[in-house]
Amino acid sequence: MPEPALSARGDAVGLDRLFRPRAVAVIGASHRAGSVGGAVLHNLLRGGFQGPVYPVNRHAPFVQSVRAYPDLASLPEVPDLAVIVVPAPEVPSLLREGARLGVPAVCVISAGFGETPAGRDLETEITTIARGAAMRLLGPNCLGLQNPDPTVRLDATFATTFAPDGHVAFATQSGALGLAALDYAQDLGIGFSLFASLGNKADVSGNDVLEQVARDERTRLVLLYLESLGNGRRFREIAVRLGRHKPIALVKSGRSKAGARAAGSHTGALAGPDSAISALCRQTGVLRADTLEELFDVAMVLANQPLPTGRRVAIVTNAGGPGILAADALEGAGLEVPRLDPATERSLRAVLREAASVQNPVDVLADAGARSFGEALRLVLADPGIDAALAVFVPPITTQAQEVAAAILEVAGGAQKPILSCFMGTHGVPESLRSLHAGRVPSFRFPEGAARALALVTRHAEWRRTEAVVPAATPAAPERAQAALRSARRRLGAEGGWLSGEEATEFCAAFGMALAPAMTVAPDPDAAAAAAEAIGFPVVLKALRGDLLHKSQAGGVELGLANGAAVRAAVSRLAHLGPSGLLVQRQLTGGEEWLVGAVRDPDLGPLVTVGAGGTRTEIWKDVEQRLAPLSDADLDALVGLPRFARTLEGSSGRPAGDRAALRDFVRRLAYAADALSELEEIESNPLLVFPEGLGAAAVDVRIRIGRSAAEPEAHASRRL
Repeated sequence: MPEPALSARGDAVGLDRLFRPRAVAVIGASHRAGSVGGAVLHNLLRGGFQGPVYPVNRHAPFVQSVRAYPDLASLPEVPDLAVIVVPAPEVPSLLREGARLGVPAVCVISAGFGETPAGRDLETEITTIARGAAMRLLGPNCLGLQNPDPTVRLDATFATTFAPDGHVAFATQSGALGLAALDYAQDLGIGFSLFASLGNKADVSGNDVLEQVARDERTRLVLLYLESLGNGRRFREIAVRLGRHKPIALVKSGRSKAGARAAGSHTGALAGPDSAISALCRQTGVLRADTLEELFDVAMVLANQPLPTGRRVAIVTNAGGPGILAADALEGAGLEVPRLDPATERSLRAVLREAASVQNPVDVLADAGARSFGEALRLVLADPGIDAALAVFVPPITTQAQEVAAAILEVAGGAQKPILSCFMGTHGVPESLRSLHAGRVPSFRFPEGAARALALVTRHAEWRRTEAVVPAATPAAPERAQAALRSARRRLGAEGGWLSGEEATEFCAAFGMALAPAMTVAPDPDAAAAAAEAIGFPVVLKALRGDLLHKSQAGGVELGLANGAAVRAAVSRLAHLGPSGLLVQRQLTGGEEWLVGAVRDPDLGPLVTVGAGGTRTEIWKDVEQRLAPLSDADLDALVGLPRFARTLEGSSGRPAGDRAALRDFVRRLAYAADALSELEEIESNPLLVFPEGLGAAAVDVRIRIGRSAAEPEAHASRRL
């Protein structure tokens, strides 16, 4: 079910009543030990909710020593939040009663809805009731929610752990994972400002939680576990706005789900089911973790340390091998382990034993005391060429881990740069570092976890320093482009398909995308020769047929035709393919072959792909991807990050490529893909990029439109 705009479902008031209620009713409250209804009521009472709790039970006057009521209408007041724990078929009538009384928010913990085929209609029914009453609905099929704020103290879950108060908001689409996360966060000493189990996301979504924490001054960091984004465009808008001052870290499952359609282009083949999510995270500064453990590793760093100002990391260790492992892990994660400033090395030499290594990694030796370890850490942090430090400690017999931990904490107390620690050989976090609220030094069991977490945090810090300015709309002729699509639609029908050569050429011309001069003619030798004379030799001849997408592989391309006789002979050689027409195109030489394309993701919009083209595409798979609309930073990344981008710089007597022309072509193609909603795929491969100042031109463009829809086909006039 599509996620409507927030304003259509009862603005922020309903969310505030959900997460900060003044009174709570538990419908299905029970005194039976082990029941969900009993656990929810018990947790509300045990957690110290700062307001009245009303058990609703038709069969008991008291539940857990609290007066109970037979129904919502019998309560002394209308609760802000009704937590529903009854069999699924009973839920619609309860929601109707709540809607009639004006209950602003409900949490449906009950299962048996959209997660099962039999319950889908029931979920649609309760969602319709809630939206019709502007009532916010969390769930169904969820664990519930918590707000440890001392002024609220809400534990409306059946979990055994009530999160400690803190500054981290966590939303999860999996209740079972939420149970594990609550326990794990408590072990790490991470406190929550908010915890929400989204369940089936019938109404309240991850986007809604982001909107809520954007208004919550207590929240400094957001953690998300999602199986689906829902409204991906809304997620992108919120994430960019929120992430500038409150980092968002995400675990997104379902990487292997085939959002699979038959890929009719290289771009489609390269746009795997997870590519759009990865591009989204890169563009919005969202820190994407691969595992729940990595998510909380990142949380430890973000919740307790300043953001790094660069990628340069110093390592201080008491063991050479682990120091080398740490260096490998850091550089493997995209960070740097640079040589220390000579002045820093001299200062280290003055405080460490002669056998110690004062290069980076700094090895203070196994028998060095806590004081030497702490002093070395202090000196490397003072180095102007260092942005962060990793302390790697292996407890030997002669040195106590607690003493070293205390020394690290002392240094961390006055540090302006992030410090991470790794205590190998100990189970988890040393005792004196266990309280991260007090110590504020993240500790890891192995260097690899620290390296991954620091790399993610560093990339987020770099994203914050970028200016995400969306370029002005590319000049286009919407009517001309739409005419080409209408022509294709009449020919292809409601199911859609690939545009003809003439239609694709007309479409590209409408958006100012440079194409090699070409003409489409009937499969006739004389017509082809005449077209070649008009265009100018040498020419390329391409067979046109609806199912002939990869012409070179099928033998449907004839190159280097220098005169009319060569063209006529080539037409004869292509006759066995039964072409519906022929494309006669001037043969361009001297450019590097690039791939530029876009494939529409159903949730997130067009995913733009740029990289090595021609025969290199399938072999190298050297591409960069971003979601449209593109910012200036996105365009720079697309044309600058693929390894193939080195061809733009020039070397060994080869001239530099026309980066500006490539960038402009990408901008126009991305704008076209975003402006016309029925466009499913567009690809130029190869796009020839000539030496600097000579431009770029597409020699092959494929465009596919999708199934016709009721919504407007084009939005080309809007400013992006």
